[in-house]
Amino acid sequence: MTAVPPFSWTCQVPALCKEGIQGGGTLLLENLPATGNIAENSPANASVHVFSVKLSPSRAEVAVQYPIIINSNPLTNAFQIVPESELVYKVVTTENPILDYETMPHLFDLQIYVMDTAGATDLQTLTVKIEDVDEAPMFQGNMATQTIMIYILEGTGAGNIYQIEAIDPERQELKYSLTPASGLFIVSNSGTISTTRQFDYEKDQHCYFLNITVTDNLGLKTTRTVIVNIINTNDEAPYFTTKQINYMIPEEQHPGTIVVNITAKDPDDEGFISRLTYSISPPNEYFSINPLTGVIQVAKRIDREASTFRLHPRITLIICVEDSPRGGQMNKKEITMIIEDINDNPPECNPYTFSFEIPETATLGTLLFALRDYCYDNDVEPPNNKFNFTGLSGLGSDTFTLDPAGSGIVVSARYLDFENPPNQTMKDEYSLTVVVQDIAWPNYMNNIYIYIKILPVNEFDPVFDNSSYVFNVPEITPATSKIGRVSATDKDLPFAGITYSIVGGGGTFGYTNIFWIDPEKGDMKIIATLDYETTQRYILEVQASDSEKTATVSVTVNVLEVNDEKPVCTPNSYSLAVPVDLAVGTNIEGFSILCHDPDSGPRSFRYFINSGNVNNHFTFSPSAGSNSSRLILASRFDYENGLDTTWAYSLRIYITDDNLLSGRDRATVRVETGTVTLSIKVIPNPTTLLPTTHKGIHS
Repeated sequence: MTAVPPFSWTCQVPALCKEGIQGGGTLLLENLPATGNIAENSPANASVHVFSVKLSPSRAEVAVQYPIIINSNPLTNAFQIVPESELVYKVVTTENPILDYETMPHLFDLQIYVMDTAGATDLQTLTVKIEDVDEAPMFQGNMATQTIMIYILEGTGAGNIYQIEAIDPERQELKYSLTPASGLFIVSNSGTISTTRQFDYEKDQHCYFLNITVTDNLGLKTTRTVIVNIINTNDEAPYFTTKQINYMIPEEQHPGTIVVNITAKDPDDEGFISRLTYSISPPNEYFSINPLTGVIQVAKRIDREASTFRLHPRITLIICVEDSPRGGQMNKKEITMIIEDINDNPPECNPYTFSFEIPETATLGTLLFALRDYCYDNDVEPPNNKFNFTGLSGLGSDTFTLDPAGSGIVVSARYLDFENPPNQTMKDEYSLTVVVQDIAWPNYMNNIYIYIKILPVNEFDPVFDNSSYVFNVPEITPATSKIGRVSATDKDLPFAGITYSIVGGGGTFGYTNIFWIDPEKGDMKIIATLDYETTQRYILEVQASDSEKTATVSVTVNVLEVNDEKPVCTPNSYSLAVPVDLAVGTNIEGFSILCHDPDSGPRSFRYFINSGNVNNHFTFSPSAGSNSSRLILASRFDYENGLDTTWAYSLRIYITDDNLLSGRDRATVRVETGTVTLSIKVIPNPTTLLPTTHKGIHS
């Protein structure tokens, strides 16, 4: 028990104490003086003692604010007077201070003073005795006035977390207990609260309410609550909430296009907005990631047809997520972007313009060419890389077709033979347009231009108009003269022309060929003179050619004989002497000439003296019909009478071969003349002279 200090009294109303308390009339405080008992730690307004006021007969009233406690010994504010009813009052406890037997005096003398309105007073003493009550233990320190908040970092090992301070007013031994019992916390006999293991913020409760009870030997107890908060630490790596790992991304997305939203959570930030940072490691040129939201965007054009992606259309990204602060916990996730092909390329052909040559003999339905062999679509996957061919149009669309439809296989739709009567409208060149078009939307297309040339085929041999030709040509026909024409035809269309040539015959001594033929017209000419006497007939082989096929025909050239040779006589000059008295009819000196002619017979010759035969003294006998003739004196000389004056004669004799005696048909009658020159001297006095002969040919 706490010792009670010795009694001392101090006046709390100095004016009254100085002047003294004087009673007057019959005002009395009834039930006082007295002693009242009150248990320690009684609450405020607990009744201590009831008293009443007895007024004088004058029925004066109690003055306002009376009765009052004017003094206490020892001093205290633990009591006050409150009216109970009219003239009945009660001494009660106040809130301050709380009566504590162990710390306060056990007796208090309270001087109660009353005064009425008439001025009468009374003063009495109330002794208040504090009674000791067996109290429950009391917490001290912060626990005495508030709930204790204890904070433990997750991951902290088992150990002491708080020391309880408590006392028992009666100094009894105390015991501590903890509820609810969880096995996570214990309290020792000394009041130490401890943990039995470390806590994981992500697995355990974040807050624990511990009721700590302290009990004395009498079983009195006091309970306070301790709140244990588990403080989250950055000890957990963030984890991805996005489960998908493969994404189909169409090619050709514009930079900035959002393709994936990667999300993650941090167990350490459960219940809060995660402060996570996203990145791609290593950085990728085609994709970027928003470091705060995890949104993945296209960073660069992705072309599925590029060599990088054509065979391997996948981009692997390592997504990293890191919690705050940076350098804390990290996690990684591998995702794969599968680049999806779209139809962004039109079909292309190499080349776009085709030129083909087709023989006219191609039959109906003949395969000309397959366009598909020259076309392709750069898109990678079907149906984006599939295409067909449509819209065959232009000049020739009725002559050619696509069979089967859409295949790009061009075939002939009708016969192409130039010589076929129904195809008289056949063209030798056609221009077509074919559309190559995607099967998949948006059905890109390109035009293909086809030029087809129909090639004539040399199907027919040249044919001469005649089975053989015969030309009769006089031997005197001049060189370069036309002697005839051969002609051949060819049924091939379009007509390409025929070339003529001499491939055999026509040669003669000294000439390889004396005939020439115009290679385009077939006109035949001689390029040298003909000689009947050498060759009377030529058999030529003439060829007609259409550059591939040939035909030959026999051409006979008959050389017609023409009197084109001069007679040649021997001797062709001679000197004679004639006696002046030589008898007429005498063969002068026995002279005769012998003639020959290649194109005349022996009886074709005629002889006459062209000049020098003055007075016609000389003649030849016979004058015709023989190849030999003698010189005869035809008349006498008459110098004496002056008829003759010439003593020397120069005779020019013409010999002709007019073939007048020939019985053969002649193409032409032509007289050729040979000449002989004779020099004759007349001897006035006849003597025997030795003849002198001079030979030579005059033409």
